[in-house]
This record gives sequence, structure tokens and C-alpha cells, in this order.
Amino acid sequence: AGNERSSRSHAVTKITLIGTHRDKGETCIGSVNLVDLAGSESPKTSVRMDETKNINRSLSELSNVILALVQRNEHIPYRNSKLTHLLMPSLGGNSKTLMFVNVAPFQDCFMETVKSLRFASQVNSCKLQKVKKNKVLNGSSVM
Repeated sequence: AGNERSSRSHAVTKITLIGTHRDKGETCIGSVNLVDLAGSESPKTSVRMDETKNINRSLSELSNVILALVQRNEHIPYRNSKLTHLLMPSLGGNSKTLMFVNVAPFQDCFMETVKSLRFASQVNSCKLQKVKKNKVLNGSSVM
């Protein structure tokens, strides 16, 4: 029931990269996920209540995953939302994450800017393991 043309929806693009080093006979596979997260919105000002609830819920679940990673919890709740389940390979394990946060210099955007910067600070505090090459040998993946 969400608006498929809404600029407030999450957008995810996954690009798979395959590189071959002919001299070494080595093939490496990686992927880049480009994610544009919709910003949270107050239910008080929302015209599309269902869309607002879904966006806020998925952002909340993303925060829960980030918090679990920061705290090095045994269980990371990736499956609590479609967004976090989709982003699971990018958030933990053999991955690197780069986040851009769009902020506005206007007084009426102040609280949303502060929330965005706090979220980015939380993401920045995650310490992931050292990334390794994803090598393919004779058709099977090896790390």
C-alpha cells in the first residue's frame, strides 16, 4: 500500500563485481550495495500513515542490528525486517560499510539532522573483522 514512486521509500541497488587475474588464475567476487534510506517521519505530519510506520519500523530494526553489532551480541537480529535481512552481508562479516548522511542547514530540520548524525555516529562505532578476498577456485567460493 506504499507509494511506489515515493522519494521517501528505501532504494537498494546491488552490483556484483567479478575480477580475474589471468597470470595468477585467480577470480575474486564482490558486491556493492548502494542503499538510499528513507528518512524517518513523525506520524503527526505524515499523509501516508502506513508508509511512515513501515519506514520508521525498518529504520528502527536497522538501528537494532547496528546496536547488536556494536555490543558484539551473540545474536544479531538481521531477520527482523526485510531491509536488514537484505543488507546482512553488508553489515557484518566480510564487508566494509561506508555511510553518507544528508543533513540540512535549516532550523526546521534541526531535530532530524541531530537524529541522522546520532545514527551515523552509532554506525561509525561498529568494529568489523578484517575483510578478506572472496576467491573462486574451480567454480566454488573460498575466503
